[in-house]
Amino acid sequence: MSEDSEQIPAEQQSTVQTLSHRRILTLMALAALLGSIGGFVFVGLSFGIGVLIGGILSLVNYYWLKRSLKTVFDMAVAGEKPQFLAGKYFLRYLTFGAVLTIVYLTKAVPVVAVLLGLASFALAIIFEAFIRLFNSFSNKKGI
Repeated sequence: MSEDSEQIPAEQQSTVQTLSHRRILTLMALAALLGSIGGFVFVGLSFGIGVLIGGILSLVNYYWLKRSLKTVFDMAVAGEKPQFLAGKYFLRYLTFGAVLTIVYLTKAVPVVAVLLGLASFALAIIFEAFIRLFNSFSNKKGI
């Protein structure tokens, strides 16, 4: 880091984290929605529905992981040892694996479309990184 980087004051950190969290969720939903519309237009109805299902699964996964991590950190702060931690993470992966298996076996929607919808989280993180990068350049003094 450079010598002139500034730390965010403690009272502003919570606001920054909340804005970032909301923006990631908005970007996730937007990516899934635009991908779904693009799937409807360019590939077909089932592909668009598959992207939409994957986007919904991505949001469910995000909230499930957020809740699990909050529980773990709250227990750690309280001095308690989190129990069945690996089992809960494994259950989450098993659940999503079962959903993807059902989608694959029923051939209701293309699995590729569902996987693209699940990738909406990664796309949202990349967009958030670019937003923060360009904001940091524009917020530097002297520019």
